[in-house]
Amino acid sequence: MDNEAARRRLLVGLCWLTALFAVFALTQGSVAIPVSEVVRIVGAGIGVGSLPQDGSANATIITELRTPRVLLALLIGAALAQSGAAMQGIFRNPLADPGLVGVASGASLAAVANLVLGATLWPQWNTQFSGLSTPLAAFAGGGIAAWLALKLAQRDGHTQVATLLLAGLALNAIAGAGIGLLSQIASDSGLRIATHWLFGSLGKAGWIELKLAAPLLLTTLVLINRQARHLDALLLGEAEAGHLGIPVERLKRRSLTLIVLAVASCVALAGVVGFIGLIVPHLIRLIAGPGHRLLLPASALGGAALLCVADLFARTLMAPVELPVGILTALVGGPFFLALLVKYRGRVETW
Repeated sequence: MDNEAARRRLLVGLCWLTALFAVFALTQGSVAIPVSEVVRIVGAGIGVGSLPQDGSANATIITELRTPRVLLALLIGAALAQSGAAMQGIFRNPLADPGLVGVASGASLAAVANLVLGATLWPQWNTQFSGLSTPLAAFAGGGIAAWLALKLAQRDGHTQVATLLLAGLALNAIAGAGIGLLSQIASDSGLRIATHWLFGSLGKAGWIELKLAAPLLLTTLVLINRQARHLDALLLGEAEAGHLGIPVERLKRRSLTLIVLAVASCVALAGVVGFIGLIVPHLIRLIAGPGHRLLLPASALGGAALLCVADLFARTLMAPVELPVGILTALVGGPFFLALLVKYRGRVETW
């Protein structure tokens, strides 16, 4: 898929698919709402048309509950998938994942610590920030873990990718041990809340969370996409990219910083949602090739569509019980990814 027309067709197709999934997600739930009424309610919300008669209850469901949740799912899915594509470009490995640098595990440890110990050890923090205390703790924990991994990987002004990977793995193990220890001392209710958060959930998505997340996630999406040409050069190797005039060290630091900000924000808001940052970029790469000019935006659209439909199933499959969305992405993504590896293993080795 080298020509511009094919590139546009893929992106337009993914845009339509994402839009269709988003509209369908707005119609489905404990109360089914017709598409025509959803369109009228959304249109009235942005100043186009008026609300349908006798539709006040449905309007509340759409505007206050489903719309912020669907928009946040789209943003988080896009950020995770695009971060995964960029991470794979930096590591020059299609199996790299955004969580490799420890950001997800660090965020998880901080969030679980706040859920289990917050009310006892720092009640004023929890009271002051109310429902935002756990997301803020998660964002800080993810940032600290990633910063530590990056510092450990730097030597003589160079970021050593192999050392970064090993540091991330060590931090993941330490954070896992810390989470296990906290689970032992947690109350039954605290353990249930922590477990639900660890497997990912958009159950608390609202306009406040969306307003906090949207500026940062949209900024990281735009800035990561602007690294496409340099990431293409990095596929040739760091030395070769340097000979082409690419500032390799600055590229790695800048890209990793953007990835950390995006992933920490996603984990802070939705918990740990696995496989999107791994499977979506890999699938797009198999379809469209390794060029980041197409890979990065296509991965963002694919990730948005995937998390949107996964969250829809999470809240409707066993209604009124809501499943953690991370369980669904792992159950579907794991076997599907294995099938892709078997079918395209020759191409995986040579991309």
